[in-house]
Amino acid sequence: MEYRHLPDLNGLAALRAVVEKGGVTEAARVLHVGQPAVSKRLRALEECYGVTLLERVAGRLKPTSAGEYVYRLAVQILERQMALREDLQNLARGRNTLHLETATAIGEHLLPDLLLRFTELHPKFSVVSRMRYSRTIVARLATGATDLALLESAPDHPDILVQKWMDDEIWLVCGARHPLAFADKIPVEHLRELRYVMRERRSATRDTTDQALRRIGIEEVPVAIEAGSTETIVEILMRGQHVAFLPRFAVGKRVAQGMLHRVHVPGFTIPRTLWIARHRDNLRHPVAEAFIAMLREYPAPAETSLAVPPG
Repeated sequence: MEYRHLPDLNGLAALRAVVEKGGVTEAARVLHVGQPAVSKRLRALEECYGVTLLERVAGRLKPTSAGEYVYRLAVQILERQMALREDLQNLARGRNTLHLETATAIGEHLLPDLLLRFTELHPKFSVVSRMRYSRTIVARLATGATDLALLESAPDHPDILVQKWMDDEIWLVCGARHPLAFADKIPVEHLRELRYVMRERRSATRDTTDQALRRIGIEEVPVAIEAGSTETIVEILMRGQHVAFLPRFAVGKRVAQGMLHRVHVPGFTIPRTLWIARHRDNLRHPVAEAFIAMLREYPAPAETSLAVPPG
């Protein structure tokens, strides 16, 4: 394959900086190089592609249509390079470090206590944790980019081993000032008439909820707001105008305290299991083994029960 005429990363970084900062002077400042260096890199990039990437409009450099296309590609390439660098640095830290990734809701609500407990039990071990979408985590597990994952659904991948961690359930909840807070239950048909704030479609909670609704013949509910954080949804619920489907582990304590209200729907529940996942070739990682052992012994959060089988 021919690689001699491909652009270098410096040229792509220069284009991104100019587009985002609006000029060569500002781009040079964020790249920590001189203005002539930025201009040289941009010229080389245009020569590489054989098109004009930038034009001056009202005194500012703006991307041409071709420049806009290359800019979007540059952002993706640079972000992937940064992620690769981080992965390689993580791999170089050795076997005393656990690279742990969790689904967002687990990371927001369960991970802090787990990390604090683990560092108390094993002060010589370290944990590097990240919250990501479950699909991304599965891909990273499969390639060995991370050691251990806590997921809201079991991945279907031949190279990934899963263990049951926790029984959970997705609850329909509302704020204490919502009219449904004074109702014991609602009929299933009423689900179509509520105003929802929901997690985004790529999230495991949303996927599980949508599947459960389709099983009872509801293809879609009126979603007024989508949010990428369970905590953001809880704050919106507190205002009293919406309902949401959220994990029991995330809202059980607030329901018990009266801050939120669980709306019961006879004949409709969304039980599920949370999972521990790791690559089959990475079963002898000492920090991962210690972390899983801690999960077996650590007290379950309110309204949940940990259930990691031995072995």
